[in-house]
Amino acid sequence: MNQILKTIKPVIKKSQYVKINPEKIRELCKDFKLEDMQRWMESSPTRLLNLHSKKKLNFLFVFNSINFCYWGEPKWTIKYQGKEYDGVWGMICALKRAIDYSKPILDFNYLSNITKKELEEILKGNIKIPLFQKRLEILREVGKTMTQKYKGDFKNIINSSKNDALKLLKIITTDFPSFNDYSIYDNKKVCFHKRAQLLISDIYRTFKGKSYGKLKNVENLTAFADYKIPQTLRKLGILGYSQDLAEKIDNKILIPKDSKEEIEIRANMIWAIELIKNKLKTKIPKISSMDIDSYLWLMGQKKSPDDKPYHKTLTIAY
Repeated sequence: MNQILKTIKPVIKKSQYVKINPEKIRELCKDFKLEDMQRWMESSPTRLLNLHSKKKLNFLFVFNSINFCYWGEPKWTIKYQGKEYDGVWGMICALKRAIDYSKPILDFNYLSNITKKELEEILKGNIKIPLFQKRLEILREVGKTMTQKYKGDFKNIINSSKNDALKLLKIITTDFPSFNDYSIYDNKKVCFHKRAQLLISDIYRTFKGKSYGKLKNVENLTAFADYKIPQTLRKLGILGYSQDLAEKIDNKILIPKDSKEEIEIRANMIWAIELIKNKLKTKIPKISSMDIDSYLWLMGQKKSPDDKPYHKTLTIAY
């Protein structure tokens, strides 16, 4: 079993601020349509099809290394091919824009010594992206480890895992500390590993389970605990918050990283998706947590005037 499920289980039992509504899960599953299920990367505004397989693999790694924390007032926004993008689409477009201008962002030797000025140019937008310095440090960390330990080729990491998704998860979270996403709840370690799991899922989906994406145990990945999916689950009534937590979120008050409130939001989000998956398996036997994660994340991209805010936590985890 994925250790994430083992470590979040005690949080679910003890949760004070977040609860799961089983009735609302039944409602969602009743209306769930297989044809509505999409992969989040397939909705990207820029395609990676023109990249060679090896570069595509490296792109997914570099992207997921710095794919976190886009919120702010105003939001960081970039321009690409005449359109404006923010959030995750903004990051994908910023990296693709750099490739279009022949910047070697997929070369790990380059990343190991990337300068502040170079990254500022790559991520140039209407404002400086939140946690810029952290992103700079992470890219250098990734570049150095990749060149020193894996000869600058992510394929060597996949080979080391023997194409096992859970072993790959262990390698990524061990050799690249910025991917080791966990918290401490009642003196016990709670693992989330959002970006590491999303990276593995992206590899599997992008290569359609073949070539670099031919990974076993990929069905044992959990959902990817972030900002947007808890917001969607709350909108659906699946996640309910205590009055105090709801007021903080609705008033855009910062929820501290590793606080009980933040840990409970993330843990209950993952557990709720496991419950949804188990219920849907009767009519869609091969459905995975990744599928439901994409479904709910894309649902959250469709904004409506009555949407409540997502929780605000300053973190590199998501």
